[in-house]
Amino acid sequence: MRLTSQLGAIALCVSQFCHAQEPSAAAAASERVVVVRAQTLIDGATAEARHNQDIIIRGSRITEVGSTGAHPLQQGAQVIDLGSATVLPGLIDTHTHIFLQGEAPAAGGYDVQLLKFPASYRAARAVVSARRALEQGFTTIRDVETEGAGYGDVGIKRAIDEGYIPGPRMFVATRAISSTGGYNLEGYAPEITVPKGAQLIDGPVEARKAAREQLDHGADWIKVYMTHRSWLDEKGELVSQPTLTVEDLKAAVDEAHGWRRKVACHAYNGIGLQRALDGGCDSIEHGLELTDAQIDQMKKQGTWYVPTLAVYYYYFDAPDTDAGKRDRKRVALHGVSFRKALKAGVKIAFGTDVGGFVWSDPIAQEFAREVEFGMTPMQAIQSATTRAAELLGKQGELGVVAPGAYADLIAVQGNPLEDVHVLEKVQFVMKGGLVFKTAATPVSNSN
Repeated sequence: MRLTSQLGAIALCVSQFCHAQEPSAAAAASERVVVVRAQTLIDGATAEARHNQDIIIRGSRITEVGSTGAHPLQQGAQVIDLGSATVLPGLIDTHTHIFLQGEAPAAGGYDVQLLKFPASYRAARAVVSARRALEQGFTTIRDVETEGAGYGDVGIKRAIDEGYIPGPRMFVATRAISSTGGYNLEGYAPEITVPKGAQLIDGPVEARKAAREQLDHGADWIKVYMTHRSWLDEKGELVSQPTLTVEDLKAAVDEAHGWRRKVACHAYNGIGLQRALDGGCDSIEHGLELTDAQIDQMKKQGTWYVPTLAVYYYYFDAPDTDAGKRDRKRVALHGVSFRKALKAGVKIAFGTDVGGFVWSDPIAQEFAREVEFGMTPMQAIQSATTRAAELLGKQGELGVVAPGAYADLIAVQGNPLEDVHVLEKVQFVMKGGLVFKTAATPVSNSN
């Protein structure tokens, strides 16, 4: 790849991403033709890489993909030659928290974010988180709750869509839903009213009302916590506190589905996870321990699995403590569940829980965990491209390099089919036909 990042490219990014476009500028952009030339292309859909490909883009969409030189180029088209790099669709992370920053427990952890950080400060940090996601090649995210920041994700999404700040396409879940006793903050004097990280409800009527409120205020998804704290019982088995009842969840799911929206359920294991499946959730988040019967039910119902593997390797408590033993049990069970779900053919989408760890760490570290627990590199890539797009209901538009899809592209040096770690070092990012990050030299076609 030609390593020629220049001030002109930076200025291009600033002009394209940091200001809302005037109507005339937007119209001109819609007619702009760009050709991205790739020596190796992993298109997200086919099982094998393709070589020496031209990706022809008009405005924000891909119009053609084919062998280099096979399509005559329009006069004035801009050619971006990515040399020896591997080009892929923009990646999709289906489980993020832009309003969380992986605060170290010793520095106050979760509590300090809700108790001491002003809303404006958290919003400013969320803007940086969104930019970091895009810098790392994640052109789309599903952000599954603001953790006490209300409807802040709706505003960040709008600012990105209108071109005021750089960031990925966002599907947002706003406040999330749990039950009384089912979410942090906890452990404070009962005489003190402290903020909670989710909207707490009790009963089907309140569950439906909360879903309606969140949908009315811009939620693309509803996020429901079906389990809360977890611990080891006297036999050393993982136990997770259930929250909503099946009837509670069914009310929220029915309301969301009526709006043509979907429901993601945080569920570790046990009773709460079973209630999530029986209540009709669309995706199980985390799923640390899945029984064979639950896996079979997920497959029959078409329930998605978003396992978020890597985040559970952060912040282990001491091994001789109850919390430390629980942390290690979670990891031990999680890999087994992932392997079983993969073998059974459960639909799996890439998700990381980033925000639970710092945004400056590689989001793409999740790929290596997926491969460690049984996916091929191509399956792992597709979990963050075509499969994730399917979960979002955007198949054919996102997660694929094909005519009609959004021109969301990334490039890396090396072959991710041989080493998925190269996905942690994205060198080129295009979103909607606009270059955000580049190490390539654009060339005008004057023929």
